[in-house]
Amino acid sequence: MEGSGVGSAQLTYMIDFLHSIVLILVVIALFNVMIFVHELGHFLAARWRGLQVDRFQIWFGKPIWKKEINGVQYGLGWLPAGGFVALPQMAAMESIEGENLDENELPPVSPLDKIIVAFAGPLFSLLLAVVAGFLVWGLGKPQDAIKSNVIGGVVHESPADGILQPGDEILNIDGKPVQWYAGRVFDDIRTRIMLTEGESIDFEIVRDGTVRTVTTKFDIPKTSFFKRRALPQVGITPGGPAVVGRISEGKGTSPAERAGIKEGDQVVKVNGKEIYGSYHVTQVLRENEFGKSTFTIKRGDETMNLEVTPLQPKGDDFENPMVGISWDFKAIISSEILHPNPWEQVRDSLRTMWMTIKVISSPKSHVGVDQLAGPIGIAKTKFLLLQEPDGWLRVLAFFVLFNVNLAVLNMLPLPVLDGGHIVMAIMEWVRGKPLPARFMEVIQTGFALLLMGFMLYITTKDIGDEIPGGQKERTLEWPEAKE
Repeated sequence: MEGSGVGSAQLTYMIDFLHSIVLILVVIALFNVMIFVHELGHFLAARWRGLQVDRFQIWFGKPIWKKEINGVQYGLGWLPAGGFVALPQMAAMESIEGENLDENELPPVSPLDKIIVAFAGPLFSLLLAVVAGFLVWGLGKPQDAIKSNVIGGVVHESPADGILQPGDEILNIDGKPVQWYAGRVFDDIRTRIMLTEGESIDFEIVRDGTVRTVTTKFDIPKTSFFKRRALPQVGITPGGPAVVGRISEGKGTSPAERAGIKEGDQVVKVNGKEIYGSYHVTQVLRENEFGKSTFTIKRGDETMNLEVTPLQPKGDDFENPMVGISWDFKAIISSEILHPNPWEQVRDSLRTMWMTIKVISSPKSHVGVDQLAGPIGIAKTKFLLLQEPDGWLRVLAFFVLFNVNLAVLNMLPLPVLDGGHIVMAIMEWVRGKPLPARFMEVIQTGFALLLMGFMLYITTKDIGDEIPGGQKERTLEWPEAKE
């Protein structure tokens, strides 16, 4: 029987491992689909307009696989970051894409042809987003939200402590209306706090039936150089039912277990005070100096009062007495399947993109470019989404957003990007003659190296966020209860 147990554990591990490998392959495949479709737009437009096509390559660097067909070298690079179609008549990029395969001097092409070819990539990315949008429209898009604008708790000694209170209903933040705590991009409480500008935040709240405005400072926790900067926090938690997820494990018997509290119980009152959220329980216990307290519990259709005496776990890692409850935070999350049409999805993605650019470019914002995600961060997001309930639908919805982002970013008027090619083609049109070849080579190569450096910088943040913070795991050991 013991051998059977070991074999079962090994089988489970192997299944989980294979499942993870499949998800990783799916993430890589999705990246390649997006890159291929974008570059296919350039390729087809170039063929249509009669431009010379030297290479069609997915990923950068020296090809690890290549094959020439009808004068075009198709390949797969070793550096998994983007792709390109080598078009020597567009702009000189030999240092990045390799030397021209055709040794003969090529005839010039018109600025209009260059604009069409450059625009085709973002256009195809946008069309791919629309196609994926139709799938999302039919299959559905999962939405997880905390549909509460009520404060469930205020963290002890946080900026909001003594200014905001559990039960306060938040109407506006810095003059902008909010309805949900989380789940409405750029319009929810959590995001509005993170995107605040200046040195303080104004909250318009309803307390005891009266509308009032209060102002609080905020904290920005310090992080290491390799990690992303933390975003502003005021120290409030969302309102919602305080449901027991599990009784904390450890050595000995926890106070919650001794009192008869069970998983799934909802704490509705502590010492007669209505509970607005799980952290509010801690606040009321602190107000009672962590002494014996009466928990009013709702268990199914039954309501009961249980006496709970918090205890100080053994060891120096614990500042205050505890009751030994881990809360079920999923109890406050509302999940539903939405069916937005493709236009709504593209519109919302464009708005998200615009707000992102606006925020990171604002000198008053506490959000910077280091909050952006690189290839590793995006891959991690997709990998995690695939492991969620309805993971395929979540990734499909993210696929729409990412392709819209890819289209918009490539239209920025910077050399190397498609928008830069369009700008230079317009300059050529205005001048009446091509821009100097050496100038084009230098500026294209220079910006390509800057872009690669920026992606490397963002990638260090992607990797740094995965480095453990160094906090050791705390093991609970409960003392004997005092009579």
